Amino acid sequence: MTTPETHQQSTPDSRLASGLRFTTELVAWIATPWALAGHAWLLAALSVLLLIGLPTLFSTPGDKAHVMIPVPGYVTITLVLLQLVAAVVSSWVAWPVWAAVAVTVLAVAALVAEQPRWRQLARLGGARHG
Repeated sequence: MTTPETHQQSTPDSRLASGLRFTTELVAWIATPWALAGHAWLLAALSVLLLIGLPTLFSTPGDKAHVMIPVPGYVTITLVLLQLVAAVVSSWVAWPVWAAVAVTVLAVAALVAEQPRWRQLARLGGARHG
C-alpha cells in the first residue's frame, strides 16, 4: 500500500506532457458543457462533474501524490482518453472549425506526449491496489 509519507511519483510525466494534458482537460471542461448546453443544462452540468470528478476521485498509486480511490493504470489511461475525446468532439460541435482544428492538434500532441506515462501506467495496471 502506498502511503503519503513514502509515496514518490514513479510515472515519467514530463512538464510538456502534463501541460498538454492539463490544457486539453481545460478545453474539455469548457467545450463539453458548451456543446451540451443547447440540449440540456443538466447534461452540461453533469459533464463538468464527471470530467473533473472522476479523475479527482480515481487515480493510480505511483502516478499521483494523493490517491483517494486507487485504480489500476488502465483506468487512469481511460480517464485521460475520455478527456481528450470530450475536448475534440465537443469543440467540433460547439466551436468554429479553426478552433476545433486547434483543439484536435492539441489533443494529438497530448496523446503523443502521454505515451511514456501510459506505458508506465499500463505496467501499474496489474498491481494490487488498496
